[in-house]
Amino acid sequence: MDLASLLGQLTPSPGMLLLIIAIIAMLESLAVVGVLVPGVLLITAAASMAGHQELALPAPLLAAFLGAVAGDSASFVLGYTQRERVTRCWPFSRHPEFLARGARFFQRQGVPSVFLGRFVGPVRPIVPLIAGMLHMPPRTFLWANLASAALWAPAFVLPGYLLGRTWDQLIEVPPAFHQPLALLAVILLVLVVTFSWLRHHASRNGRAYRLCAGLVRRQPLLRGLWLRQSSDGEVPLGSLLLLILALGGVSGWTLHVMQHGLQGPLPIDRQVQMLFEAIATPALTLAGQGLARAGDLLGVVALALPWAAWLLWRRRLDALWHIITGLLGISMLNVLGKALFARPRPDTPAHLADSFSYPSAHTSSAVVLFGLAAAFVARELTPAWRHWIYWAATLAVTLMAFSRLMIGVHWFSDLVGGALLGLVVCALVQLSWQARSRPVLAPCPWPWLSVASLGLAAARIAWLPPI
Repeated sequence: MDLASLLGQLTPSPGMLLLIIAIIAMLESLAVVGVLVPGVLLITAAASMAGHQELALPAPLLAAFLGAVAGDSASFVLGYTQRERVTRCWPFSRHPEFLARGARFFQRQGVPSVFLGRFVGPVRPIVPLIAGMLHMPPRTFLWANLASAALWAPAFVLPGYLLGRTWDQLIEVPPAFHQPLALLAVILLVLVVTFSWLRHHASRNGRAYRLCAGLVRRQPLLRGLWLRQSSDGEVPLGSLLLLILALGGVSGWTLHVMQHGLQGPLPIDRQVQMLFEAIATPALTLAGQGLARAGDLLGVVALALPWAAWLLWRRRLDALWHIITGLLGISMLNVLGKALFARPRPDTPAHLADSFSYPSAHTSSAVVLFGLAAAFVARELTPAWRHWIYWAATLAVTLMAFSRLMIGVHWFSDLVGGALLGLVVCALVQLSWQARSRPVLAPCPWPWLSVASLGLAAARIAWLPPI
């Protein structure tokens, strides 16, 4: 069976796709689950598939509406019938601030909180539960639930549906590449969701952390090692797992490249190259060239400069030193890897005449830069907002990596190796940072610093040549 036939079988039928949309909408509205599930991204992706399959628009709208109503209704019934037990159950027993945040919002807004809460990220899945616990009249809740779902469904489905109907016109993709492109998007989505799920459960209050702690306590030797790794009573399990997985991944992937594609591309490299050649347009090529400049040495300096200046002003030399060490470390590993493997590029412009392909320095540097920035910023935010920072960093890294394919100077396997190598450095820097207790960096004006970084990067792209 060839890849195209397999992908055709994996593509959901119209009925299954509508069920998926309804389930995503329901999970996005369920108590607590909605905080952990990236509902906006998932519903947009599913709606885009519905638009691409040219499903009649009322069908996905109705599926999203029914799923949203069911999710809020289930949360309300849970709070209404299990009022006394809710606070004693996980995760509310360990995170009472979830309920406290929803209760404050409900008390401030009153009955309209059920309507407004569906559109407010941190309290979205909590407000219906609070309404049930406070015994809001079921009829009143029902009308607010129906009205908010009727607005929520088109607001979140229509953009994705429109994208699915028009992406063939925006980017001319031959029919043979429709399924590989969809598969690539699904793989990226699954990887990001898996990373987000593992990061949550490897935190101090996650199930993976508690399971490991319970197993370690039974072994005296392991218990001593566990305690020596802890800072403020918490072991950096997430960083340790990231180091183990990334180190194993980059080692295995590099061996695979050495064995099958050191002097040429892997089969997947050829397929991905053909895909990007098929979707290439002048606008995408120009965007790729701009991102290539943003990811070189001058671009990294431009992106990091506002953050470095703020850390100097706050006299947080410890944080600044960790970030600089990470960037210098990945730079040296990139130089060493390129010299050691000497893999030819698919296309070598004049300014890259003396540079080799594996690993992708742009990708690995972007992983370190945006990964460390996300880790430091997320540590100062509430758990409900942290995943948004990681999603933004993942999007930035993905765009930076794909720009190398768009301008044809890297193979896909170079990007994978670079990303895994960058994750190794991120894990090492985080383990060093978490080795002892440190004062918080808050308040950090990260929105303004982000704007300043983008402004400097735009100036670098517009006025300075590539290096």
